[in-house]
Amino acid sequence: MEEILAITKKYDAAYVQYGLDSLDGINRFALVFYKDVAEIYDCLTRIRNIERNPTGFSIDDAPILGLLVRVWKLLKEIIRYYEVDNAEFISVLERPLIEGTVTATYLLTNDAGVIEDYRKCSYKDRLRILRELESGSTFFETNAGKRLLKSVRKKMDFEGLTSNDFDAQKRNRWRIQGKTFFDIFAEVEQADLYAATYGMMSESIHGSWNDSMDWCLRKNDDGSFSAFPFHHPADIRYVTPTLQFTTKPFRFWLQRIEAYDENLGNLLDWIERVNTALFFKFDQVFDE
Repeated sequence: MEEILAITKKYDAAYVQYGLDSLDGINRFALVFYKDVAEIYDCLTRIRNIERNPTGFSIDDAPILGLLVRVWKLLKEIIRYYEVDNAEFISVLERPLIEGTVTATYLLTNDAGVIEDYRKCSYKDRLRILRELESGSTFFETNAGKRLLKSVRKKMDFEGLTSNDFDAQKRNRWRIQGKTFFDIFAEVEQADLYAATYGMMSESIHGSWNDSMDWCLRKNDDGSFSAFPFHHPADIRYVTPTLQFTTKPFRFWLQRIEAYDENLGNLLDWIERVNTALFFKFDQVFDE
């Protein structure tokens, strides 16, 4: 908790009021806040109840912990692009961040069977590698192929899995419990948020026409298009809405590992309050 207290102690009333008194001040304040939230999440993934987990976490807990670590690592990378005023690649990184937070929340609100299914679904392409080996692919005669094959077999051996242990996953088309990501999103968040967040972010991954018009093209007066070789500036609209998805799985995780207390609950409440205040203050002063 000492690390977390060192991060949050500067947020007295005067500091917050001064940070939210102008558009430039809001963006400067937001950068510091985002960095601090990412560091707090980093700290939370290193908390253990040593009576429950004297050394580390079991294979039933580890998949969730891995997703939460992924969340704060992605958040730190998003902040790097925010800091250099480059909005274009923020959504590329926010999509897997939202996927990580939503999936973690889904796992945290289900039983060990769902977590096992999640683990097994990750072997889809690794099983394809084994099939390609059996079909005589010459790639596995190379050193790179041998290393890849060794890695796949080592992971499956650790979990006690064989190629015959994935019938349910094949029937469900390698989706957790047979559900699309939209199904999972709608269960743990609000379905009507999907299109404006994860849905549109997916365009940055797949390179849609709308995404190109937003970031990579300039429309000329005659209706033709030219290349747009620059980056668009970033503001809090690219980070604050995404941050609202992140506190829930960390709260559930701390409860799961029996490390949750009033102080940590208040900390996560504080992140939510400040993030919401940022959004509304920005909305009041921003004039496009």
